[in-house]
Amino acid sequence: MSTAETLDALRAVGTTGIGHRGTFKIALRTAMVKRSSDVPIYDELFDVFFSGVGQVVRAAGEAGAAAQPLSQEELQDLLQKLAELLKNTDLDISELARALAMQDAGEMERILRELMESGKLPRTETNYVPPGANRQMMEMLGAADIGSDFDQILDLAREQGDSEEEIDRLRRYLERRRKELDDMLKGLLRLDKDQQHRQEDRQKDRERLLEKSFYYLSPTEIRQMRDAVASLARRLKNVMAVRFRQTKRGRLDVSETIRRSMEFGGVPFRIRWDDRRKERPQVIVLCDVSDSVRNVSRFMLQFVHSLQDMYSRVRSYVFVADLAEVTRLFKDNDIQSAIQKAINGDVVNVYAHSDFGKAFTQFHRDHIEAVDSRTTVLILGDARNNYNAPQEWVLREIKERAKQVIWLNPENQSTWGFGDSEMNLYGKSCDFVEECRNLRQLYKVVDLLIAK
Repeated sequence: MSTAETLDALRAVGTTGIGHRGTFKIALRTAMVKRSSDVPIYDELFDVFFSGVGQVVRAAGEAGAAAQPLSQEELQDLLQKLAELLKNTDLDISELARALAMQDAGEMERILRELMESGKLPRTETNYVPPGANRQMMEMLGAADIGSDFDQILDLAREQGDSEEEIDRLRRYLERRRKELDDMLKGLLRLDKDQQHRQEDRQKDRERLLEKSFYYLSPTEIRQMRDAVASLARRLKNVMAVRFRQTKRGRLDVSETIRRSMEFGGVPFRIRWDDRRKERPQVIVLCDVSDSVRNVSRFMLQFVHSLQDMYSRVRSYVFVADLAEVTRLFKDNDIQSAIQKAINGDVVNVYAHSDFGKAFTQFHRDHIEAVDSRTTVLILGDARNNYNAPQEWVLREIKERAKQVIWLNPENQSTWGFGDSEMNLYGKSCDFVEECRNLRQLYKVVDLLIAK
């Protein structure tokens, strides 16, 4: 979210207030969610961040009010009297007992939220609350003796001269509040269990997505994968940014620093830095966009162009048999629109039979001058050449001119070289060859690139 969108969200909440959960949720959703497909994610995140502790407190309070024999006027009188009683004395009772007695829903919510966020609630796999769980939570709240706290309130009322009838009414009220506390703690356990299950489900989804081949992604998973790849790009970007900052001033020139320290008796008061600056690399991407690898190409193009400000130049090409440059698409469109145009047949015939040799020859004929010693050439494809001439000499020449040649193959490595696969032949002209057909393998590739 941008700063302007955040301010819009704050204005929306300022208008609606936070008193009604449903209205609050809608106000935030209106300001923050841009696509209808993101609504389910927003709903889930809203429940995570606004955990529902307030709902637990309100539900217990409403149930207690329904079971309370007092009329609304009688209840208000009793609360007013309790407030005066507690205000004018210095009873040593817990903050939980005080908030519970005074029906302070806000304070109760704060206390229970802190308990929940401690991460120390008893674990339960079912809706059944294990014996002793409430007592355990009461001890965690430092209010295991809440019965004694309520007895102090009754004793104080007696000392203040209340009649036995009034004390009995106060006792029944406090007993009811104690019952409501039990309900709140049970509700808190259920809420915590639900959140644990959601977190486990999300973790399982992430693990499944990490391992799932790019070949078989559903439309929903493609959207999830886009977010994951964007996150991965940001991670690499941060690492690279730190490296550039570290190299911006050059490297420590040890010999010059020692030489200049002679005038100070060998103490290196003046540190000398090597003025040589690390240049930003150039990248050329060659992406096979045939049907068998289209999803992999989609994410690789997104990944590289998400990082393009880390490079001095990024040029991208797509091919099946014919090759075409799509660099301009990424300058004139947002990344996702450019990717769609690049892989959907707008620039090359994606229904042709793959011919890596022909595509490489076209690249050599029209674009080989773009490759120099600063260039990293990144090739993505399965190397299935349909028994056409492989033209591997092009790759050899590219390797001689480039800083490095990297080939990512979305096929299982055990199939390389079989049938019409020319991977073993092409691999000889690459500096780095890696299987990459799911997100976990892409993470591995990124880790290898970072380590270089």
